[in-house]
Amino acid sequence: MEKLQEALQKARARRSGGPVSSPNLANPAQSPAPRATSVDQAWAALDPLTPNRDTLIKNRIVAYDAGADATHFDILRTKVLLQMRKNGWKRLAITSPTSACGKTTTACNLAVGLSRQPDMRTMLLELDLRRPNVANLVGQKPQRDITSMLTGQISFADQAIRVRDNVAISMARRASTDPTKYLLSQQTEDTLRQIEQTYKPDIMIFDLPPLLLSDDTRAFLNNVDCALMVARAERSSINQIDTCEREIAEHTNMLGVVLNQCRHVDDAQGYGYEAY
Repeated sequence: MEKLQEALQKARARRSGGPVSSPNLANPAQSPAPRATSVDQAWAALDPLTPNRDTLIKNRIVAYDAGADATHFDILRTKVLLQMRKNGWKRLAITSPTSACGKTTTACNLAVGLSRQPDMRTMLLELDLRRPNVANLVGQKPQRDITSMLTGQISFADQAIRVRDNVAISMARRASTDPTKYLLSQQTEDTLRQIEQTYKPDIMIFDLPPLLLSDDTRAFLNNVDCALMVARAERSSINQIDTCEREIAEHTNMLGVVLNQCRHVDDAQGYGYEAY
């Protein structure tokens, strides 16, 4: 077909007395590179973080690299993504009945595990503002606090950091004594909407406080599409789990329960998962 097109063009050129030239056939080597979109540029402008792997492993953030240690979180990541895609959900809350259940560790492992999905963009926002711990787990303290970003005093670009090319993390710099004023604020809703419009994330993960310790999580659950609860074996009671399930179902969709530190599982993490 290309030879036929070239012969026809030469014949037309001879009839018209014009110069005979070969057509500019498609050549991948000569094709212009695709132009970066405004979304690409917005992500590229975030301050990059290359985590120290030893720090991550020490803090049980094991999903940054593929391997046996990451397997349980990879399975959880896949199950969560499949259910969220099936339902068209993009905002995921992660909470627990009480403290020390492993919810922040789970949230961080999901986020860094998703950094190995180059076709997806993920955000992790730390909203457990009374007991912030993400900075300690990833080994990087932000220069500015997430509350300044939520209230519109600074932009997301001035506060968040980027892991690899496709995961953005917004962390707290210090504990807050009155987080509900941020979590209930219309300004927070507007800020999150603007972030979505600018960065077009495929999934936003919100590390929320333990549900039974304050009203903070209840104040925010209406802003998410679904919630994942992390319970801890021999720490979280059946009554606590049932109560949290009912509370979550009043405000959003219950995605499932992660049972941490199961004794019957043959590894150090001991994660089990039940979907809803």
